[in-house]
Amino acid sequence: MLEKFLPHAVLKAKPNLESRIRILERDWATVYDMFSGKDNSSFGWDEHRQMVVAEDAVWNSYISVRIIFYFLLSCFDQTYI
Repeated sequence: MLEKFLPHAVLKAKPNLESRIRILERDWATVYDMFSGKDNSSFGWDEHRQMVVAEDAVWNSYISVRIIFYFLLSCFDQTYI
């Protein structure tokens, strides 16, 4: 169907949709873990602003753990023997 509307486009619908679905699943998993994880008591939902809320200390702790994890994961290829 994409080729019908954009005949000269390089995009392939199925791979692009699959990629987008993977990104949405990853993002949803992050939010789900915030609310349903074992340490979820500090996170909340603000109905008025329609966003996740928490105290600054909670956010800083959450982010620092994720940054360390992603840093270690990104260095895995260099440390693998």
